[in-house]
Amino acid sequence: MIVRLRHRLLAVAALLLSGCIDYGAPELERFDTSASSVVCVLCEGNFMYGNASLAYYDTTTGECRNNVFFRANGAKLGDVAQSMTLYGDTAYVVVNNSGVVYALNPDTFEVRGIIRGLVSPRYICFVSADKAYITDLYAAKIAIVNPQTSGIVGYIDTGRHISTEQMVQWGQYLFVTCWSYDDTVIVIDTQTDEIVREIRVGKQPDSIVADCNGKVWTLSNGGSAADAQPVLCRIDAATQSVERMFYLPCGSAPSRLCTDAEGQTLYYLNDGVWAVSVDADELPESPIIESRGTIYYGLAVDARSGEIYVADAVDYVQAGTVYRYSREGRLTDSFRTGVIPSAFCFKYAE
Repeated sequence: MIVRLRHRLLAVAALLLSGCIDYGAPELERFDTSASSVVCVLCEGNFMYGNASLAYYDTTTGECRNNVFFRANGAKLGDVAQSMTLYGDTAYVVVNNSGVVYALNPDTFEVRGIIRGLVSPRYICFVSADKAYITDLYAAKIAIVNPQTSGIVGYIDTGRHISTEQMVQWGQYLFVTCWSYDDTVIVIDTQTDEIVREIRVGKQPDSIVADCNGKVWTLSNGGSAADAQPVLCRIDAATQSVERMFYLPCGSAPSRLCTDAEGQTLYYLNDGVWAVSVDADELPESPIIESRGTIYYGLAVDARSGEIYVADAVDYVQAGTVYRYSREGRLTDSFRTGVIPSAFCFKYAE
């Protein structure tokens, strides 16, 4: 009986394989967004499912087109899409669990190059056209890459800091959050690729931004304990020292710190969407956008219009939803995306 069953399984496998070959490669689609201002929405997908995807939303027509990476390249994006960054005429998509960074044509979404050899990449930050840094979730090092060749040219050893996350540059210095079970922002001299300072902030800092006053802000979620203390921290970029700590309620889970185009207002998620002036002496008492029982998972602000985009993961299984709000917090549109929309990248028409 066991032998018969084995033969039957092999026969089924052969049929499935032959069926896949008969279908051939998927027909590629040609996209052209060169004349449009679009919001690219990176959908994380489920861990180990390989269902990450890329969508784009035309801000003028209100049209959303999903799964455009697969449709343009005939291949899946990969497992857990983490972040997307536009530099010059190329968009870079970091796919965390697949360990790769794709360089895309931002108008057609076609692959131009692939950076490989990474453990668990998170974010990419450009110093120049031929030098960028890539942080890593599970490696105690930051990769130095040459985007022109898609090659890794070196590493920065981060020592005890085994999980690096977001980055922001101020002058020649790069401020990097050390996230998982850490409480530090490291400062790297981009001319020497050396760590020159470590700044203690709140526990588990993930996001980091720079404002209009020469300040660097980090948002720490405090960890997973019930009595964890999240904190918004202000660092003076010139002295590389902490100036002020704004404490959030214990047990809350703030994330996705970002700024408006002018660097005058900070935004972050904490159930709803909160906005705070960089000159404020205290945090606001209520959010600018209420959560309405949704699972807000991603947040970004359009640098030109000031509009706010919020990603709703729904139930982490079905297609997610993105809400478009005016800068005052008025809902103007919404659209469906792939599974777990989480990151945004804005591309403007010339």
